[in-house]
Amino acid sequence: MGDGNPPSGAGTDLAYISADDVDGMTVADVMHAGVASLPATATVGELRAWFAVSPSRRLAVLTGEGRYAGALTPADLAPATSDDGPASELAREHATLAPDLAAAAGRDLVAAAEGRRMPVVDEAGRFLGVLALTTDLQFFACRRTAPPG
Repeated sequence: MGDGNPPSGAGTDLAYISADDVDGMTVADVMHAGVASLPATATVGELRAWFAVSPSRRLAVLTGEGRYAGALTPADLAPATSDDGPASELAREHATLAPDLAAAAGRDLVAAAEGRRMPVVDEAGRFLGVLALTTDLQFFACRRTAPPG
């Protein structure tokens, strides 16, 4: 485990909330909103180009209506797959979290999940963001919704 302090050198667009101090909070309160997603119209070639320049290793795929369709990683893009094909056909479904789920319950599910992150999806299937834990499982990584202070 870490030293109990948020990661240093983190981007200024992220806030860190203790994963243990979440009484009365929901997944929506501690999720990382505004993360990148892939429109339904994107091709495999566009996705390969995005992964080539992005530090992200997983990308949410949305339907034309903005609903969560699954996610893709670089490993999902076999070399033999045509660049012209729709990337959405390769998306794999992943378990999702409801935004009104207790943050502590979400934390426990994310801690056991691949990559320490899970998509947050509302009752209509719309992708809202990702619940993400730091490597040491001590903090939620959240995008700020307002300037600090």
